[in-house]
Amino acid sequence: MSTPTDTGEPEIGENSTLPVTINSISFIGGRNTRRTFLDRLFNPLLSTNRDHPYTLAEALNKVSSTVTKLRRFEIFHEPISTFIGRPDPTNPTSTPSDIDIYIHARERGRILVKSGTDVGNVEGSAYANVKLRNLFGGAESLDLYASMGTRTRSAYQAIFDTPILSDPDRRVTVDALSSTTSKFWASHEEVLNGGGIKYSWATDSGTRHKLGYTGVWRQITGLASNASPIVRNDAGDSVKSSITHEWISDARNHPFLPTSGYLLKTVSEIAGWGPLQGDVAFWKSEMETSGALAVPIPGVRGDSGVSLTGSLRAGFLCPLPVGFGSKSEPSRLNDRFQLGGPTDVRGFATSGLGPHDGQDAVGGDIYAAAATNLLVPFPRVGKDSPLRLQVFANAGRLLALKDRKGKGQVENNKDAQKDFYGTLAQLGDGVPSLSAGVGVVYAHPVARFELNFGLPLVVRKGEVGRKGLQFGVGISFM
Repeated sequence: MSTPTDTGEPEIGENSTLPVTINSISFIGGRNTRRTFLDRLFNPLLSTNRDHPYTLAEALNKVSSTVTKLRRFEIFHEPISTFIGRPDPTNPTSTPSDIDIYIHARERGRILVKSGTDVGNVEGSAYANVKLRNLFGGAESLDLYASMGTRTRSAYQAIFDTPILSDPDRRVTVDALSSTTSKFWASHEEVLNGGGIKYSWATDSGTRHKLGYTGVWRQITGLASNASPIVRNDAGDSVKSSITHEWISDARNHPFLPTSGYLLKTVSEIAGWGPLQGDVAFWKSEMETSGALAVPIPGVRGDSGVSLTGSLRAGFLCPLPVGFGSKSEPSRLNDRFQLGGPTDVRGFATSGLGPHDGQDAVGGDIYAAAATNLLVPFPRVGKDSPLRLQVFANAGRLLALKDRKGKGQVENNKDAQKDFYGTLAQLGDGVPSLSAGVGVVYAHPVARFELNFGLPLVVRKGEVGRKGLQFGVGISFM
């Protein structure tokens, strides 16, 4: 007798407390998958590797959770089927409580080739992608990606990813990148060549971490004839050597149209300090938090589909001495924050907030931005549709770190701290840049699309507001 358990909760009824021992686990369909990779998943389930026996319900739950983990490697087609059988009663080594587990899966193709076009924020591009799956039989993958577009002139990237000890929550990623990108808001192109290594893991509470090292050679080149003095001053080569840590706690019920839950995210980077070397040095941190609430509507039973979301982002960049030196240089154009555009502070041009030198947005070292959005289902479409009407209000402020002596160089770390706190205090001076508007939101499975009509309400000197329609595509919106 065999009972499929992958299509729902098994009907075990009064046998749920029956003591059982898992005698064997047979995996069928893993022709290209290493035995050692599968053993790390399934051997801990065998009763010979446990201190106490299972009940039938416990055994099925353990097998189900392991199969779920197997699915997350994305190297097998759905469904992955699980069956339970009894061993041959004539086998002298078997006992009446023994059960055998049979897991059947069908491997995905090892080579995936895709090509197409993308339309995003102020950019259109064509791309080609080759993915090699289950490369060495342990759910490793190699992604080769190439694209050409209106803003990213060219980009070539190779990413190798592998799980650690058959655990989908612990992974190592090695990547190499070469790209040329038009930074039209600052009259130049940026060329990047470099690579890095990252280790990511998840905790039992559901939070995710990523720790990585990146080394990259940057070039500010292709300056427009009317490029500003600040852009010209930062033109040329620089090398960044940095360590980055990212932490995410995401409890939202939907990544693009949440009606409940919250998101907390921090990203910290240290570059050039001490043994990291390079020729730029700084500490850079960003924080993002957002939450969503379902809005009850009188006369509508249950979930109305109406939601109110709020978000806050903030970040700072503090210059440090390069290597083991004692003097800090001002931040470079490559490293500063940019703010404004259809995915953060709507109603402003891309990088329209903060310091400008002539027509060029030259970025800032400290920023804060906030948004609130009311999302309402389309009439006659219903709350289950990915379409929403949106009413939004945004605010933001982006500032450059100013040294008190006006020499463009901080003489020591004590001066740097005073300058940092002095600039931080300016965030609260006066009314921030403000905008409001209405729009349409479409939550595609891979990205969120917005078409908004925005109206800048407060625009500071030098900033660039944008009254009218804005189109945005992305996975992270305010």
